[in-house]
Order: sequence, then C-alpha cells, then structure tokens
Amino acid sequence: QVQFVESGGGLVQPGGSLRLSCAASRSIFSIYRMGWYRQAPGKQRELVAVVTNGGTKNYVDSVKGRFTITRDNAKNTVNLQMNSLKPEDTAVYYCNEIGGASWGQGTQVTVSS
Repeated sequence: QVQFVESGGGLVQPGGSLRLSCAASRSIFSIYRMGWYRQAPGKQRELVAVVTNGGTKNYVDSVKGRFTITRDNAKNTVNLQMNSLKPEDTAVYYCNEIGGASWGQGTQVTVSS
C-alpha cells in the first residue's frame, strides 16, 4: 500500500503563496487519479484538486484560478501551488490517490495577517 508524506505548509499572509509537496513511498505511475484534500477545523475533509495520469486536472470552485496541481510520475511526487491565499484556505492539507484509505499526517496551512 502506497504511503504519502506531505510538506510545505506554513503561516502565510492573505494574498501570499505556498507550494505543497507530496512524496509517495512507491511508484504512482499506475495510479489513475491523485488528489489534494483539505480539512478545516470542525469541517469534513474536502477534495480540492485532482490530476489524472493523462494530465487532466479538476478543481473545486473555491480554488479555481488560484491553485495548480501537478504530478511527476518519474519522481513519484504530486505538488500543489497555491496563490492568492485567503483565510478560508486555512486547513490541514493531505494528498492521496482518489479512493485511497490510508492517510498521511498532512501539512498545516494557516492564512492569517
């Protein structure tokens, strides 16, 4: 079972940027869809961005135009570039294959002045 380790979170002011990275414990070449999720305090985990093996990308409406998901099958990584961050983006961010049952520790993103 593949494991994921997320990194790159931190404290950033509104309007700032962060780049999250996700490293897989084995090849992700065969994983059709990889995603970034987030969970804010008191809320359910939500899927914010998906990328397929063919490069098709989808985003939840609230992050469209601000977040960009990329995957590198050669390096077994999936990244999330987040620009124009807002306080409502504050959450713990996780990456996982879509439908995956095993979750990493996530990385905390806090957007605050």
